[in-house]
Amino acid sequence: MGKQSWKPGNMLYPLPVVLISTADRDGKKNVFTVAWTGTVCSDPPMVSISVRPERYSYHMIKETGEFVINLTTEELAYATDYCGVVSGRDIDKFEKLHLTPEKADIVKVPLVKESPVNIECLVKDVKALGSHDMFIAQVVAVHADEKYMDVKNKFHFDKAYPIVYSHGEYISLGRKIGTFGYSVKKK
Repeated sequence: MGKQSWKPGNMLYPLPVVLISTADRDGKKNVFTVAWTGTVCSDPPMVSISVRPERYSYHMIKETGEFVINLTTEELAYATDYCGVVSGRDIDKFEKLHLTPEKADIVKVPLVKESPVNIECLVKDVKALGSHDMFIAQVVAVHADEKYMDVKNKFHFDKAYPIVYSHGEYISLGRKIGTFGYSVKKK
């Protein structure tokens, strides 16, 4: 059996699927789903999200230059999907989904309390790339839920049962198969 050749497309899967919380200058908040997100740089810590300009939250991010990346879990899978298909123009998704907006340390945008990790971001650049614009942002604060930390204060994200997005499906991450450098570690 061979491989099929397809037209060019984004087949870089799986992707982190995250809830992005936003707010406008008047404080009206929203939360929506993004699967096109990633690390840009480690020093300074920078991330990116790609958003279609017609999305309701796009203009909130452009207006304030702030957003929060909220990592998702199996427990948040329903909310993750819902926030990706229902517009904040029509409904308060925090209220509808019983998500708790929590005050951030630096940005005026709320965190999603139910998320095990929240990443506060300040936009540094916007790149118009076609169907999506990429917001490149500096990470200004990170929040990690203490219930996933051990006695040595090591964070165990696997205990939160994180999910990813792959070609139209949400998938729970499986078991740990190694740690960084295990392939060259002396036995």
